[in-house]
Amino acid sequence: MFIVHYNAAVSDSYLSTVGSAVRSHRERRGWSRRELATHSGVSERFLAQLETGDGNISLRRFAEVAHALGTTPSVLLAAADAPASIKPIALLGVRGAGKSAVGEALAKRIGIAFVELDQQIEEAAGLPLGEVFALHGEAYYRRIEREVLTRILAVPSPMVLATGGSIVNDPTNFALLRSRCQTIWLRATAEDHWNRVVAQGDQRPMAENPHAFAELRALITAREKLYARAEHTVETTGLRLAQVVAAIAAMV
Repeated sequence: MFIVHYNAAVSDSYLSTVGSAVRSHRERRGWSRRELATHSGVSERFLAQLETGDGNISLRRFAEVAHALGTTPSVLLAAADAPASIKPIALLGVRGAGKSAVGEALAKRIGIAFVELDQQIEEAAGLPLGEVFALHGEAYYRRIEREVLTRILAVPSPMVLATGGSIVNDPTNFALLRSRCQTIWLRATAEDHWNRVVAQGDQRPMAENPHAFAELRALITAREKLYARAEHTVETTGLRLAQVVAAIAAMV
């Protein structure tokens, strides 16, 4: 029996959508947040919260931001009012959550495209992910991740998107994802994550780090509150692939 949680974070997603619209209009003008703060009279700090979906702005202040950007509040709100049915489906979770397998099967079942974000990042960078981190560091990776996400999600279209497990650690990229996609956390126990990775033939976690399982458990615990900001959570522990796909297909 699977359990589906409908999260109160849907309202947060609405704010994130509006924040993404504000950021998009600002970037089109080539303005920094400081420049928008100067033109709108809204503090740079609050603009940062607004753009990441963490700031609930007053109507008067929101109108000032919109007018400074040369647009109207209704235009900035329009993206948040778009029908959810046209939004891509983004799968979240740490390594071993089954995002690739579930994503590919789900896309095939409902007849839409399947996209792996990490693969798109590798193509954009011209390097495997491991080398991207080793040669350029996390900041570079996040920038490429943001650029790829922006390109993929520029025009909402039906797709299933398997995301990188750490995307939730970047507030801007996660806010962009939540604003333009139906987000679903594939939740499982640390034991399940571990067993799935090993079942795939990957023995590196055990061979190279005797503390790997403890670190995996700590990682899941550290990210739980972030993953919980997804619109939906699907408990996958003990379920077969077909059952997880059926659970998601029933909610989208």
